Amino acid sequence: MKEVIWIRRLALFGALLAFGVVVLGGYTRLSNSGLGCPDWPGCFGHVVPTGAAEHYATDADVRKAWTEMIHRYFAGTLGLIIVVIAVLSIRARREPGVSVAYGIALLLLVVFQGVLGMLTVTWLLKPLIVTGHLIGGLTTFAMLWWLWLSMHARSRPVDAGSVFAGNSVIEHGGRARLWAGLALGALAIQVWLGGWTSSNYAAVACPDLPQCQAQWVPDANFKDAFVLWRGLGINYAGGVLDNPARVAIHFTHRVGAMVTTLLLLLAVFFSLRGLGRAPRWAAVCVLAALAFQLTIAALMVLRAFPLPLAAAHNAGAALLVGATVFLNRKLRPVADFR
Repeated sequence: MKEVIWIRRLALFGALLAFGVVVLGGYTRLSNSGLGCPDWPGCFGHVVPTGAAEHYATDADVRKAWTEMIHRYFAGTLGLIIVVIAVLSIRARREPGVSVAYGIALLLLVVFQGVLGMLTVTWLLKPLIVTGHLIGGLTTFAMLWWLWLSMHARSRPVDAGSVFAGNSVIEHGGRARLWAGLALGALAIQVWLGGWTSSNYAAVACPDLPQCQAQWVPDANFKDAFVLWRGLGINYAGGVLDNPARVAIHFTHRVGAMVTTLLLLLAVFFSLRGLGRAPRWAAVCVLAALAFQLTIAALMVLRAFPLPLAAAHNAGAALLVGATVFLNRKLRPVADFR
């Protein structure tokens, strides 16, 4: 029983830390600090980048080294937390609500994230790796958040109101669950498009809104925009694509945003219709996160993509993922966890 309590606590702390790692990773990428330390896992062979000043001529480059290493410190701490969760899951495998497979999946995911983190540096910011690293970070956050939501729900006493709400969801919430699941899938694709836009330095390719390059359908090179593998030995810092290809990436990201917004609004609409207090509260959270993200996106374009707003947009994506996972969890019986 003590192990279950600690799994629940660590899941919440891990989810919050994973959110921070995602935000720090976005800031590292957007501030061009991804190669602040050209080796891995240390920085110029040291655990702390105190020797970076010997290798860089400017203070700005030294700050980039610290930015990269701080991100690694947070990610390493998150990895240790997930190792503990996996060990405790094995020890408490016979307890209700504990899934060994889930704990092992989390552990394998964070190991894979570590490999991607190494390749991000050694393969010189290859967009496929950078985008995959972002997706992996958000997946880690979502899985830890889902784990805490599930275990927290199991730990609470069941009252008449919650039973009624649960039965109502089971009997009448099929449509809401369908749209919430589709919205989560579309959001995952949209996050991938956002990562691809950022890693290819295509954010500034459409400097106007609502049009792109003063056209509703801009001239774009879709053929080169989504080539996943261009070989090794290429330094992708600053991007290697021509402007028409970057326009194609940015424009696709905007179209994806419209589709994802529509699906999220449908999920919210059906979740607000007589399914109990918990789904309604989760739907409101999705609506608030969506409004925040769309506002930040518009301000980014109107204010010429300043770094603070770009970092906030990355954080907004994580908030929206968290809110959508929250909605999907509240639309399903707790027993569906295992």
